[in-house]
Amino acid sequence: MQTVSTADVEEFGRELDKIREEVIASRGEDDARYIRRVIAVQRTLEVGGRALLFASVLPPVWLAGTAALATAKILENMEIGHNVLHGQWDWMCDPEIHSSTWEWDLVSPAGQWKHTHNHLHHTWTNVLGKDRDIGYSLMRLSPEQPWNPYYLGQPLYNAMLAPLFEWGIALHDLEIERLVSGDKSWGQAFTQFREILRKGGRQIVKDYVAFPLLAGPMFLPVLLGNLTANMTRNMWGHTVIFCGHFPDEAEVFTEDQIEGETRGEWYLRQLLGSCNLDGGPLFHLMTGNLSHQIEHHLFPDLPSNRYAEVAPRVRALCERFGLPYNSGSLLRQTATVWKRVFRLALPTPVGQSAQVDTPAPATAQAA
Repeated sequence: MQTVSTADVEEFGRELDKIREEVIASRGEDDARYIRRVIAVQRTLEVGGRALLFASVLPPVWLAGTAALATAKILENMEIGHNVLHGQWDWMCDPEIHSSTWEWDLVSPAGQWKHTHNHLHHTWTNVLGKDRDIGYSLMRLSPEQPWNPYYLGQPLYNAMLAPLFEWGIALHDLEIERLVSGDKSWGQAFTQFREILRKGGRQIVKDYVAFPLLAGPMFLPVLLGNLTANMTRNMWGHTVIFCGHFPDEAEVFTEDQIEGETRGEWYLRQLLGSCNLDGGPLFHLMTGNLSHQIEHHLFPDLPSNRYAEVAPRVRALCERFGLPYNSGSLLRQTATVWKRVFRLALPTPVGQSAQVDTPAPATAQAA
């Protein structure tokens, strides 16, 4: 088990606090211009994509329209919606780009998602029994999770979840396991479910009824284009998010390990439970800058366009303190995620959980 001295952990935390304070102090017009420009590009792509689909008599036009619409949906969901709802742009005091007013082009109601993602996931990142995003209550992604025969099908569950990811997230937000255990009332669940039905209903009507009907004789091409764009967005989001937390090198923690956790130890857990993706500026944009998953978990409310700027500093700190900085190509990280999904579908022999390539978490050791 890797150990880090308590003094180093706290110094690591102080250094990260300095980075955070510097970025907060330097936020300004360049950052505001960035998010407004991304929103403008996204809306242009959406309008252009839908217009092309309306005129998609020829297959190349349909492909161009579908690609433009899928790109617009990815940008809206990942670089705009996800980050706006984290409060990254609240400092601008723009009511149109604020976490309290933004509602995204996704089935999951923004308010429900903010609770399960911003509060539960980002507070309890990769803590078994606390972070419900470990396997999304659907899969076994840590050898410490008790195995049962249901998990034999998890490669299939994961393959099915990808194109339906927005629906899976919406149902995940219901916290059904808390309902079964009695920790949540049926009244609360029904209220949430009604919100999901209303939001999901609007999404269905918009993409699969209203726009196809407006297209008249192009009803079917528009319907299929919208369906393809949504499924593309879902599969891309699923891939990026799973690569951020479930490659083999991502560490999982127990509740005992985080008891009395300090600020520095919280930073350390975010680092060890997150994984980055290598790529260029366009790639980072299309991932919503979640390719900088480590930086996002260290600083979830800093503007996403600043992650590329602070990433080299975070990596240098990791080298200074002898800490891992898990980053790899999309292909590599995706392969290790699927390796984990397949391997942990099988029962782990008693006493051999360490044979799974999930490293033991680093711990703070008194100096």
